[in-house]
This record gives sequence, structure tokens and C-alpha cells, in this order.
Amino acid sequence: MERFLNNYLHTFSCFNLETGDFPGPVVTISRQAGCSAQRIAIKLSKILTGYSYMSETKTDAEWSWVDKSIFSDVVENMIIEINNGSYDDKAEAVRMMKEVARAFSNETIYDISDKKLIDIFKGVICKLATSGRKIIVGRSAGVILRNVPDKLNIRLEAPTEWRINRVMQLKDLSQAEAAKYINEMDQKRDSFIEKIIGRKAENNDFDIIFNYASLEDDQIVDAVINILKDKKIISSQFNL
Repeated sequence: MERFLNNYLHTFSCFNLETGDFPGPVVTISRQAGCSAQRIAIKLSKILTGYSYMSETKTDAEWSWVDKSIFSDVVENMIIEINNGSYDDKAEAVRMMKEVARAFSNETIYDISDKKLIDIFKGVICKLATSGRKIIVGRSAGVILRNVPDKLNIRLEAPTEWRINRVMQLKDLSQAEAAKYINEMDQKRDSFIEKIIGRKAENNDFDIIFNYASLEDDQIVDAVINILKDKKIISSQFNL
């Protein structure tokens, strides 16, 4: 297993200082419990795809937000590459790859504590970023890709009381149940980030933090588009 981790996953490190080869473009969205990152990711993917199709290249232009099916597809492709390689620990590597994919799909990824599984997960996130034009929601992708230049790390936050009320409505929970839910989810996500980078997330791990309680989804999307233009991650010569 060490050979797989040291050799195969090393090829998907998030950047290569020697060659100047960086993945991206990629957008990551971190959020506190009660903030709907998925809706913003879907809207962003559609708008950014439109910008890409109007760019000079007009090739490989589609942006996609990473759901469990896209994550699973990337894992399956990596498994094919592993099976075609010369690793003597193929069976164990494939088993652990599939375990990470299952954890991603059923929202138990934050419960993973095994360092090898975490390293594999980081490798998959880097593989996704390498393919470019991805919007990754949660899963600590922002801190994993924090050193990638061609990216935008977004954070959605809101006051605790507002989030409790929203979760009460969305999940039909009592106030106490909603408060327990957001507290547990926030703790899980914070704990997973500590497993990834060895410390708690800080504000400077994100490029921009939005107050989800005071902004509409479209306002956040518009702001993100403008920032991506200013950072020259997308073309600035077109307006939708």
C-alpha cells in the first residue's frame, strides 16, 4: 500500500513547482450547516459553462459541480489506471479507493480517520482539480487546494440563530433538534479539516466569505463571477 501512496498518488499532487504545472481552474465552496452550497454550485456551473463556450478556445468548456456520480467516475478511472500499473498492492489500493468513494457518496467522508484513506481522498480531490473546470462543494476541498493559484475558495456563513431557523424549516425539526444538527455538522467538518491540514480552518484559507443570511443566491453567484473575471480565471470580455 505504501508503494501505491508514494508513487501513484504522488503524481496527483496539487501542484508541481518544477514544471510550473498547476491544476484548475477550480472553485471550492465551504459552508456552515444550514447554508445551501449545492444550489449555488449548480447555478455557477451553468453560468461558467456559458462563459467557457464563448471563450476563444471553445473546447472542453463545460464546468461541472462535483456530486457523488462525478466523484465515483474519477475514482473508477483511477482504479483502471491502478489495475494497468505495476503495483504489487493493487487489490488493497482498489479496496481503499472504493471505500473512499462510498464514504463520499453517503456523507460519511467526514468520519474517516485512517491516514491512508485521507491521503487517497486528497489524491482524488487533486485529480478532480487537475481535470479543471470543477466546482467542489465541501469535503475540505478548499484547504486541500489552498496552494493552487487558479482557484477560488468560497466560504458561506450565517448567524447561528438564522441557521437553526432555516434547518427547522428545511428538515421539519424542533429548535433543539436543529441546533443539535448544525452543531454536530459544523464539528464534523471542522474536525475533518484538522485531519487534513493539522489545524483548524482560518479566514485566510478562503478567498471570500459570504454572509448567506443577508444575500440571495443570485447575488452571491454574480459576485463570484465578477471575482473570477478580476482574477482572470475566466474571460472578462463577455457579459451574459
